[in-house]
Amino acid sequence: MQAVDQIRQNIVVQWFSWHFFDVPKSILNAWKNFLLFNLNYFSVTLLLKTFFSPWRRYKWSYGRGFNIKIYIEAFFSNMLSRFLGAFVRSFLIAFGLITEILIICLGIVVFLGWLVLPVLLFLGIAFGIRIIL
Repeated sequence: MQAVDQIRQNIVVQWFSWHFFDVPKSILNAWKNFLLFNLNYFSVTLLLKTFFSPWRRYKWSYGRGFNIKIYIEAFFSNMLSRFLGAFVRSFLIAFGLITEILIICLGIVVFLGWLVLPVLLFLGIAFGIRIIL
């Protein structure tokens, strides 16, 4: 029944519905998918959860007994591994968030550009007619 109603509609109404309702909905859905993919690709939430975890799970054992030299060496090695992990993770998180901001900006440009296209079409036609005459 919906197909019959669509056939009976004026082509201008169909185009208006497609251009201003159907396609913007698809653009917003694609934009959301890009944003979610980027967060998943850079694993931002996981990197935040494991921010101070040792880099590549490198851990030094304290050994059995109490030897102050081995204890201090293992402690500082483990701290160095944790700081290295935090340092690398901070760059990955920053790069992921910068990419997220770029996707947001490009999404705004694409969405608004799509909505402005009919205006640009009519302005182009009017300008072209003005040049000819």
